[in-house]
This record gives sequence, C-alpha cells and structure tokens, in this order.
Amino acid sequence: MDKLAMKLLAEWSYDRAPLHRGYTRKYLVVDLGDGDGKYSHTIHDIDEDMIDTFTGGRGFGLKILWDAVSPAGRWDSPENALVISGGPICGITQYPGTGKTYTVFLSPLTEQTYNSNAGGYFGPYLKASGFDALAVTGKSPEYVVVSIDGDEGKVRVYAAPTDERNAYAVTEALHQAFAKNEDDLVSVSVVTAGRGAEHSWWGALNVSFYDPRRKVARLKQAGRGGGGTVLRDKGILALVVRKSGFTGSENDPADLATLQKVGTKLHREIRNNDDVQSLMRTTGTTHLNKIMNDYDILPVNNYKYGRSDAIGAITPEEYKKLFTQGYADGCWYGCSMACAKTVDGFELRTGPDRGKKVTVDGPEYETAAGLGPNVGVFDPRWTIESNYYADHYALDTISLGTGLAFVCECYELGLITKEHTGGLELRFGAADQLMELIHRMVDGRDEFALAVGKGIRKMKDIFARRYGADRAVMEKIGMEGQGLEVSQYRCQESVAQWGGYFLTLKGPQHDEAWVIFMDMVNKQLPTFEDKAEALFYFPNFRLWFSLVGVCKLPWNDVEPEDNRIRYKGIEAAKVPEHVQNYLDIYEAVTGKPLSEEDMILQSERVYNYERIFNYRMGKGTRKEHTIPDRALGPVFPDEWNVRKDYFEKKLEEAGIRGDGLSVEEKIARLQEHRRREWEKLVDAVYARRGWDRNGVPTKETVERLGLDSPEVLEVLEPYWKSAGRA
Repeated sequence: MDKLAMKLLAEWSYDRAPLHRGYTRKYLVVDLGDGDGKYSHTIHDIDEDMIDTFTGGRGFGLKILWDAVSPAGRWDSPENALVISGGPICGITQYPGTGKTYTVFLSPLTEQTYNSNAGGYFGPYLKASGFDALAVTGKSPEYVVVSIDGDEGKVRVYAAPTDERNAYAVTEALHQAFAKNEDDLVSVSVVTAGRGAEHSWWGALNVSFYDPRRKVARLKQAGRGGGGTVLRDKGILALVVRKSGFTGSENDPADLATLQKVGTKLHREIRNNDDVQSLMRTTGTTHLNKIMNDYDILPVNNYKYGRSDAIGAITPEEYKKLFTQGYADGCWYGCSMACAKTVDGFELRTGPDRGKKVTVDGPEYETAAGLGPNVGVFDPRWTIESNYYADHYALDTISLGTGLAFVCECYELGLITKEHTGGLELRFGAADQLMELIHRMVDGRDEFALAVGKGIRKMKDIFARRYGADRAVMEKIGMEGQGLEVSQYRCQESVAQWGGYFLTLKGPQHDEAWVIFMDMVNKQLPTFEDKAEALFYFPNFRLWFSLVGVCKLPWNDVEPEDNRIRYKGIEAAKVPEHVQNYLDIYEAVTGKPLSEEDMILQSERVYNYERIFNYRMGKGTRKEHTIPDRALGPVFPDEWNVRKDYFEKKLEEAGIRGDGLSVEEKIARLQEHRRREWEKLVDAVYARRGWDRNGVPTKETVERLGLDSPEVLEVLEPYWKSAGRA
C-alpha cells in the first residue's frame, strides 16, 4: 500500500492541546454520518467535574458513551460510540506497564456496556496528539481509515486504500503508509480488526506498535466483548494515530523525580524476583498453565476437568523453547516486565498464509488454555497457529476457545452432527477440523460457522431451533454469563470465584476479580461476608487500573520478597507496597495526593455508574447474574468419577448422605446445594456493594458516591419508587 494511493474524503485542522499533569482536557469525536458519507468532527472540553467524577480512561469512555446513546440504542445503532482512552498515568515511561488503552462500547454479545483493554502505543500517542479520548460514532457507506496526525494537527478520513481487511496485513501496510520514513515507523500506531470480525460477534480490536528490531508491526488484542465487530459495523478499516518524538516527560508530570525513584525500585524487584516468582520475562504468562493444572483449575474439554496428564506438552518449558529469548519484549516503553513474548519465524501450515514465516504475538496463558486443553488439543504449535489466525481475522481468542469447547461437547453429546457442521467432526482434540472451522468463520458464507461466531448464548438458540438440540443440556454446559464466554479458569471449587466471574459488570472476564487462591487454596475467605468483602475490594481496585491507564501485571505478578512475611491473608494479596507505588505515581503525575480510600472511591464511583448505565439499557438487575451448572460442579457422571472421592467428601460436608444414591442423584444433590450457596453469595455481595436485592444501587449508595446527577436520577427514581411500593 502506498500513501499516495489513499483518497482523502475529509480533513480538519486542530490546535494540539498540550499535556499537563497527565491530561489534555480535550476529547475528539469523529462522526461518520448515517451511511450518507457526511463526515464531521467535534472537539470537546473535559472540565474538572468530569475528571473528579470519572478520573480518565474507562471512566471517560463511559461518560462519553452515555452522552452518545439513548436507552433504545443497540450495538449496531449508528449512535453507538467506540471510545478509546488511556488515562492520566498512561504514557509515562518510568514505571512498568503504563501504556494501556481502554475501549468502551455497547457490545453485540452482552447488549450492554463493555470495556476492553490492550497494550500498544495508541493510547499514549493519542494523548500526545492532544486528546484524552477518541470517540467514533455513525456509519460510513464505505470502508474508511480515520487518522490523527499529532505532528501536523490534522484529523483525516480516507477511503480504504485496499481490499485487504485482515489485521496483520492492514496494520503493516498502514504503518508503512503513514510513516515519513523507516525511522518514523515507531511513531505510528494502528487499531484495526479483521474479516472474522465482520461476521462474528467475537470481533477483536488489534492495537499495534512497531518493533524496530524485528522490523514488523506487532499486535496486542483488546479482544473481548466484540469491539472489533463494532469497528467494522461502522465501516472502519482502521484508526491510525501518528506522533513523533515521544519523550518520557510527555505527560508533563508534577514530580518527575518521584516517578523515576518509584519506577527504579520496581524495575529492581522485577530484575531480582521474576526468575523465581513468575518467569514473565522468559515465558510470558504461559507459566500459569502448569500452576492451573496443579490446582485443578485448568479448563480441559469445556471445563469438564481441571487437569490433564498431557500437561507436559504445554508446560512453560515447552513454550520457552518456542518464544524468542534475549529480547526485552514489552508493549510500551520502559516495561521491564517484558511479558509480550513472540514466536519468530513461525511457518504456518494452514489457511491463506500457508507456508509463510511470521512473527506471532503470544500466546498468553488464556489463549494457551482456551485454544489448547479446553478444546482437547495439547500441541503448542497448533495453539500458536490458531493464535495467529485469531489475531489476523480479529477473533477474540478467549471467546473463541470457550465457544469451540462448547461446540465440541455438543458434538460429542450428539446434539449436533456432521450434517450440521458441514462435514466437520468436531470432537475434543480434533485439531485439523477445529482449525478448518476457524478458517470458515472469515467470510460469513458457511451457515454453521456463522452461527458459532455469534457466541454461546446465540448458539444455544440456533442449535435448539435449527438442529433440535436439547436446550436444557446446553444451558448446563454452555459456559457463558450475560452473553460473554467464560475466561480460562475453572471456578467450580471456589464459591468466591463464582462471584468473581458471574457477579461482574460485563460478564465472566478475568480482569475484574481473581480470588480462587484466596478462597480455594489459602482458605482466607471462610464466610460469605469475607467473600463479599473480597468481591467488593478487588473489583474496585482492579478497575482503578482502567481509569488511569496501567497494566495489572506489575501489581502482583512480581511481589517484594518480604511481602508474605510483612503481611498476612488478604492484606498480603493486596501487595500493599505496590498499592503505595500507584498512589505515589498518581500524585507524581497529576499533582493530586491520593489515599487508598480515595483510590477505591474513584473506582467505586465508576463501577456503580456502569451498573446504572446497564440498568438504563434494560440490563443491570439480578436476572442477568446467572451461572451455568458446569461452573458450579460436575454435570455428568464422568466428571464426578474422575474425582469421585473428592466429590463424595463435598457431599458429606454439605450434610447430604450419599448412601444408596446413584451418581446422577449425587450430582443433582450437590448442584442443589451449590445453587443455594450461590444465592447466599449474591445477597452478600449485593449488600456489600450497596445494591438492593435486585442488584440495583440504592439511593443511599448513589448519593454517597456523588452520582446523584439529574440524568442518573431520571433513570433510577422510577425504579426506587416501584421497588418501594413492592
């Protein structure tokens, strides 16, 4: 692709707002019209009240999205906005993991708000170009490229200059097209999707950065929720930002010396402790798969089992052999955690790029689990190839893995057959057949592949209606919540993690709360009140990362050597020294002191605002917080029998006598018991979060958080009056 071949459709000039204390205090809206080719832009101020209420990043995204959509809006409405924002800390280079970008939109999968994050350079470059956030609304009648040139102060809309729409090809071509020369390739970042996102609701966003050593553009996935589907529904081939000369003081921080001091301390910890604590710098996050297997939480065959004897084929040692070693790989400048591992020179065996040698980013641990043991495949090279094509086609690897696992179990149960799958025998471990299904999901012409790409919730409808599949069985085994596929931990034996997945704002995603070890292994959450406290603190603490633009991994994947000596229980899990780091760097950037209590308050405010937002969109009540049987315990006798003694003991601990009962009856009794436990958990968590028994924030909670604006009261007051009458 040559930039001279690009047809300019619209162009606007702007005065670049300078960054000061982490903010530009401006956001850009590009409207693509209503299919009429009328492109426009507006630049909005961000005032102190918006900063105080929403902080930045995901908070800004939710506020901008709220203002863009009506309660009748849906994911494919022109008014739906794709909002990308970093946050005040995003873009510093002194502390590891500070290049995160958060994208907010109405999701095709969950039909409510969603947020998804990725590394790469887009967020920092967007800020340096003068905007704390970018929102794209409307729909273009043709595929377009929206670009922001921070050097020239220009926003442009181009006609898509190529028929190629898959991610690696588009990203590489646009880096070449927008860079002034080879040295300038690092000044460009691209957000794009792929052809799979045009037909699937698992559409992912790929955010790029240019790797000058490998001389390739690399991709980081904001995979979940269908952001790539929204991007392509708007007729956007890609978003491009270009900003040259980025420096470590670009945010104009209040206290650069403190940033350097705190950052140096964590760099030293990572250098000294990573090799013994988490192996991020050599194996990325794949080191977790063996730990998951050891504790029976690795998803195997659609979460039926928690471990496998075949784990030896996918251990960290095996991935270490495949990942290129010796490079300090990070997805943003200054990240010494360097977990962005790649497989270089990987020769593809299938698909349109067969025979081509490529650089593959990842797999990360959830891709390695989802496109691995969860579909019964224990071949890391197959996982790497499926990872490549998922990125290229822009299919969320986590949802893809969980969705394919559901398909495999449906096939093995006889709920679907070769007659339905277009001749594919989709059993667990059928690597070639599963790869063929992934390729068939690209162009939307294969009826079965099209149904799979709509996600498990929709598959249940289609399989029942079209193929006569047993709906009740699919409800038990379909691992989704609120329409979103479950992340790659098997949570059956942790009551708290049931809530960590299924009492979330957006569905069972790993980035809200991960409390399995506290609950299941370390026994630190014995009561429902303890579990509720953990499901209050950790979702709010983790949400804060999304407000300021930082990565979760440097928080607790490497800890101070004496953390477990100085602190015990949940306090140790909080890693207090690292929490203090975040308070210090927040103040060092913004100039505003922040206590831990204020940090949680910032998050709690946005957490509840998003809950209210979802209520406004017709969701956000207790009936959306459901959990499938498979997440609670065994569903079929083979699952019970593989850990017979364990489940017999669980039955006994529940006060249920198993004498004379068949395995099926024992399973039913255990499920009934755990259903009751689930309802107790829901009540306890809602109470701790300041919600009523229907899961709606109470008036007292809304007033305490300062969310009682007229627009919020308009949504909630009719409900409160109705609930009071009830």
